[in-house]
Amino acid sequence: MAEPSPREQKHDNMGSREPAEERLFRDAVAGEERRKLRARRRGDRGPWFWLGMFGLVGWSVAIPTVIGVLVGAWLDRRFPGQASWTLTMLLIGVAVGCWTAWYWIGRESRRE
Repeated sequence: MAEPSPREQKHDNMGSREPAEERLFRDAVAGEERRKLRARRRGDRGPWFWLGMFGLVGWSVAIPTVIGVLVGAWLDRRFPGQASWTLTMLLIGVAVGCWTAWYWIGRESRRE
């Protein structure tokens, strides 16, 4: 028979009562685990999931694009020249955003 862990020994020394905070935390984690397992078993993804995925894809493209434009505008002011840094960084931001969105969609598709 395996030796009891230090936590089990502590519980044995304290009796069967556990602190209320620990019990509440354990119950919350157990409830979340049950919810996730139930969702995986059902396999269906409701409209809220897809709305969230739509938002994730949108933000994963929009944020790098905006960052690219801001960096490009700063570069245009800092290093003026023939090439438009704003346009270049815009395209890089869109490319990074599309790659990020593709990654997240692929990750969610593998879970199914």
